[in-house]
Amino acid sequence: MAGRLLSKHVRLRLAPSAPVCLAMHSSRTLCVQVRADTTATRNAVAETAAADLAEEELRGGNILRLRTRRRIERENADALLGGGAQRLEKHHASGRLSARERLLLLLDQDTFHEMDRLKESRNNNGHSRSAAKQKKNGMGDGVVTGRGLIDGRTVFVYSQDFTVQGGSLGEAHAEKICKVMDLAAHAKAPVIGISDSGGARISESVAALSAYSSIFKRIVKMSGYVPQISVVMGPAAGGAVYAPALTDFVFMVRETSHMFLTGPDVVEQVTREKVSFESLGGADVHASKSGVAHYVGTDDIDVLRRVRELCSFLPSHAFDVSPPTTDHITCEDDIARRDESLDWVVPDDSKEPYDMRYIIERVVDGGHFFEIHRSHAQNLLVGFARLGGRSVGIVANQPTHMAGVLDINASMKGARFVRFCDAFNVPLVTFVDVPGFLPGTGQEHNGIIRHGAKLLFAFADATVPKINVITRKAFGGAYCVLASKEFFDYNYAWPTAEIAVMGAAGAVRILNHKEISAAASPEDAKALLQRLENEYAEEFVNPLIAAHRGYVDAIIQPADTRRLIIHDLECAGDASTRESVWPRKHDNLPI
Repeated sequence: MAGRLLSKHVRLRLAPSAPVCLAMHSSRTLCVQVRADTTATRNAVAETAAADLAEEELRGGNILRLRTRRRIERENADALLGGGAQRLEKHHASGRLSARERLLLLLDQDTFHEMDRLKESRNNNGHSRSAAKQKKNGMGDGVVTGRGLIDGRTVFVYSQDFTVQGGSLGEAHAEKICKVMDLAAHAKAPVIGISDSGGARISESVAALSAYSSIFKRIVKMSGYVPQISVVMGPAAGGAVYAPALTDFVFMVRETSHMFLTGPDVVEQVTREKVSFESLGGADVHASKSGVAHYVGTDDIDVLRRVRELCSFLPSHAFDVSPPTTDHITCEDDIARRDESLDWVVPDDSKEPYDMRYIIERVVDGGHFFEIHRSHAQNLLVGFARLGGRSVGIVANQPTHMAGVLDINASMKGARFVRFCDAFNVPLVTFVDVPGFLPGTGQEHNGIIRHGAKLLFAFADATVPKINVITRKAFGGAYCVLASKEFFDYNYAWPTAEIAVMGAAGAVRILNHKEISAAASPEDAKALLQRLENEYAEEFVNPLIAAHRGYVDAIIQPADTRRLIIHDLECAGDASTRESVWPRKHDNLPI
């Protein structure tokens, strides 16, 4: 009885006191709240074991069985403490939660079911290490694995423990991760991996490298089958970075997360360049420059809260065509709501910018837009929202940044997002104001044609319901990529839409080059140019020609945008019954 009560005592010490701690406490406060009293725990285990053995001896009971039970109690207690009291204290002092604390906060309260808690690492001969060595290194081989619930839906999780051998990955460590991934595939449930590791375990040599490959292979095989989310909450170096890079979404923590193939020391040796961990592979670098990180949080709690929020928008698997949020999220926003402020949001001057986020927030449920990649390729917005309670993917040009033009980074950012939404039956809604592709030798030489083709391919290949709204410009090749009726089920234009091969200024200079050159003076040429631009814009740069030819389904009042999109989504069905393709092994996306 004492042993069973002690086990419960240990679990309670490691559990957060209430779900509200996710929203109310800082990392440092929470560390104090959920930290295990390691000394008290070990002493209690020892005292209880001694008392029970003495009692059993007096009664003449089965001492061997009792010792086995006590050993199980001790090993479970040791495993719960990770690398031990001193390492936990040091870990908390760095502003990071422990591996187990992170899972307790990520999952619904009291739903975490741990697997392989007592799994041991191996030596180079493939045998388990000695008990003394195992106790020194920590039980569980540096990773906590299992399953739990997020908003009542099953997810499989693993969390690397930096206090146990630096969270380094060895053979047993990888086997634990592969096990939960295999179970997730069978259960058709998402996988969330929390990375906090020094990389491959050097002492296990090539076995550790092979172990990484076993994880990579599973990530690739499960891609597009169940959502895979990586949460980098510490270092990720060398080949270890490819585990997050292969998954669907990557979250990082500012100042404590770092990802790089080669560290600062190696960079300096090879290139003579001195660089810090943060400037080489910090969270903000990967959020703004490389585009590896989809979201950066201020601390562990902020990131875990956002991961939970992302999960609320996602289905559990590729064939889960029903809206994933209907069981626990009710649409309180009026489906038929009109917003007349949208009738005036686009400026009269076509060169004047406006914030596309405002339009998105006025259209979607509750004004809530879960944006990802916010700091990367800011000329294109991507993220999730709800319309009529249904999860949708949003793709939109941002006129306040580079006029919303498409460039290499925006094309890759958009293509990746569209492919994810299509894989998991999330309908796509686009808001278009695009003057074209960014010109220049830098873009051309670095492959804007190839990268732009990725975005075009993604939209053309997607079979989920797709609804497009042209708010202003849709010119040239960018029109083909983002606004062509060929790619969308419903294609709308606002009265402010400008749909043409190119803008009036560029078109007139090509069509009327000789006439403008023959002007008597620069003043006459300028006046002629202005008149011709006005005539061209009135005749061609508007939504009427596209509507006459059926290239837009309707020219709508901006205030009615929300109501129309929601109704279209209700009528569009789902991707499982939509167009099929000719038999093939797979497509050949221009990667």
